[in-house]
Amino acid sequence: MGDEGPGSTVHLLCLAASSGVPLFCRSSNGGAPSRQQLPFSVIGSLNGVHMFGQNLDVLIVGLEELTNIRNVERLKKELRASYCLIDSFLGNSELIGDLTQCVDCVIPPEGSLMQETLSGFAEASGTAFVSLLVSGRVVAATEGWWHLGMPEAVLLPWLVGSLPPQTARDYPVYLPHGSPKVPHRLLTLTLLRGLELCLLCGPRPPLGQLDPQLLERWWQPLLEPLRACLPLGPRVLPEGFPLHSDILGLLLLHLELRRCLFTVEPSRDKEPSPEQRRRLLRSFYTLVVTTHFPPEPGTAEKEEDAVHPAQRPRACYVVLGPGMGWQLVALQLGLRLLLLMLSPQSPTHGLRSLATHTLQALTPFL
Repeated sequence: MGDEGPGSTVHLLCLAASSGVPLFCRSSNGGAPSRQQLPFSVIGSLNGVHMFGQNLDVLIVGLEELTNIRNVERLKKELRASYCLIDSFLGNSELIGDLTQCVDCVIPPEGSLMQETLSGFAEASGTAFVSLLVSGRVVAATEGWWHLGMPEAVLLPWLVGSLPPQTARDYPVYLPHGSPKVPHRLLTLTLLRGLELCLLCGPRPPLGQLDPQLLERWWQPLLEPLRACLPLGPRVLPEGFPLHSDILGLLLLHLELRRCLFTVEPSRDKEPSPEQRRRLLRSFYTLVVTTHFPPEPGTAEKEEDAVHPAQRPRACYVVLGPGMGWQLVALQLGLRLLLLMLSPQSPTHGLRSLATHTLQALTPFL
């Protein structure tokens, strides 16, 4: 896989370790990933590179060594089920869990009622692992779902968000952390277009057991709150949530719960475009977690805090170059890390105060 920077083409190539035969190839320049076949001359070159690396006993870790798959053509067919997910990672996604390894969430209206209904529905369905998703983001989830390990907690909502719309699905999934060899069933049920119930289970319950009467019993009384969740896909925050007018985008992470809120919808009438805002916030996140703030809390870091609290930064900001003037500020308080993108007119001396007030407003929800 190669990336030459913003706007460049990204290539993703998977080879069979035993032969160097390409299993699949993707390329994307920020738009829809393409699936063009490689020329025969390129395949020959790849075989040569493969032999070189194999002779040096370094450089290649193949799928066969990990799963003992011997039939390349069969593997290529099996990989087709993952194409939508792979393409969504290469495309210009509105989510950020691939970078943060935190679950993308939204703040729903009637959150307590939504959670209570979801728990009752899960008990009636006979599984402890249930979530409600809007456009690949978690609206509400059972305790069992939240206890899923990484990376499946991020991958499962992302997978559902990448699939074509369907009324119901019974989808076999392997959990990379929890069950890498034995598949589970991922059942999805569409309540409203873009709003789906997800159940992770074993052989039971059968999909037919989740009949319309069961769905109507639990979810018909919440029809209006469910409809109010539909705009939360890109917006994340409910209508009327008090955000400062200078805010163009935000990313809030809870480093212990591994959940996040990410939106570039505020003040859509202002520059830059949502795509550029997402790109800038992703780059700024990479900068701050590698330079100033650790990506997750740990024992060593807590001990260091106790000994040298004054040496650890709590905030940082960046002002973009001439002709732009957009400002990016990061603030970490306890287990929460907040990143904001602000318009040029926001005074630099007030950045930390604005970030602090925004974090305080969001803290009850994450």
